Amino acid sequence: MSPLAATVPSTRRSATPPPRRFQPVAMPSLDWTPEVEAATAHLYERVKTVIPPVEWPFFAPYVKAINELKVVRNAVILAHNYQTPEIYNCVADVVGDSFALARQATRTDAEVIVQCGVHFMAETSKILNPDKTVLIPDSRAGCSLATSITAEDVRALRRRHPGVPVAVYVNTTAEVKAEADICLTSGNAVAVVESLGSPEVMVLPDQYLAAWIATQTKVRIISWHGACEVHERFTAEELRAYRAADPDVTILAHPECPPDVIAEADFTGSTAKILDYVKLRKPRKVVMVTECSMADNVMAEAPDTEFVKPCNLCPHMKRITLPKILESLVHMREEVVVDPAVAEGARRSVEAMVHLKI
Repeated sequence: MSPLAATVPSTRRSATPPPRRFQPVAMPSLDWTPEVEAATAHLYERVKTVIPPVEWPFFAPYVKAINELKVVRNAVILAHNYQTPEIYNCVADVVGDSFALARQATRTDAEVIVQCGVHFMAETSKILNPDKTVLIPDSRAGCSLATSITAEDVRALRRRHPGVPVAVYVNTTAEVKAEADICLTSGNAVAVVESLGSPEVMVLPDQYLAAWIATQTKVRIISWHGACEVHERFTAEELRAYRAADPDVTILAHPECPPDVIAEADFTGSTAKILDYVKLRKPRKVVMVTECSMADNVMAEAPDTEFVKPCNLCPHMKRITLPKILESLVHMREEVVVDPAVAEGARRSVEAMVHLKI
């Protein structure tokens, strides 16, 4: 599958005009001025190790404008760990992995949620907040993993494995979530699987996450053939080369990586757990086997650790940019709409995960 082929079908997104209750606002000035420089200086301090000074005059006017417009719109920005540093550190109100964002989406009092991630994340926010306006700055920000399975695929698996509970990764469409018993993320996967109290569980659709879970539990895992195009491109050979160059390097891998890659790692965990590992253990040199911006964002928080980055870019996450976030808030687009019948089933499986005491 080509990187740009995994976009979201038009039936699952909406660019319809926003409700009339949102007042129009003018596009703010985007000039680099002493006022902008002063207003954003504290934010540049957060990212100065990963954003060169020559680039900040381009980012800063957008950062200032977005932060001011959030107040006008009563909006909150949720940003995934794979967003670029200027988004993650300078305009986001909540950052984290899919699990953290799903939890926080249920706790916000904001009227508007701007999801800086991919489309299934925006759908999840809408499912959990049906009365709020949820925007995604670019609705083409899809996910190869989410498009690897359909609701009919899940129904067919249920017929093939009657009585076996279905746990689906949050990296799925609302229609797929609606067919599941519960959702899971890379951060809570083992706990979710074991909470079902079944000797067998279907874990869909990521084959590599399912294989990793199987090594962590006695529950028999039935999997699907989906994969993340970012993580499946890593190889054990390239990691062995890094280890040969520096035997003291610490290799941190995401469980969406192939098993031979995970076998070469010193630690495997979700993006949130990888971040915690670096901040708490403070390794001297790290190879982070995940998406490129994750390494940049961790680097900004752990300046004493040297990062070797054999990372892969997610082309879908990179569709979200500061200019698109600003346009989204100015024009109140693109609004995410989920069919109420689908949302009801999907909400049940997402809330089953969110409400677990784990």
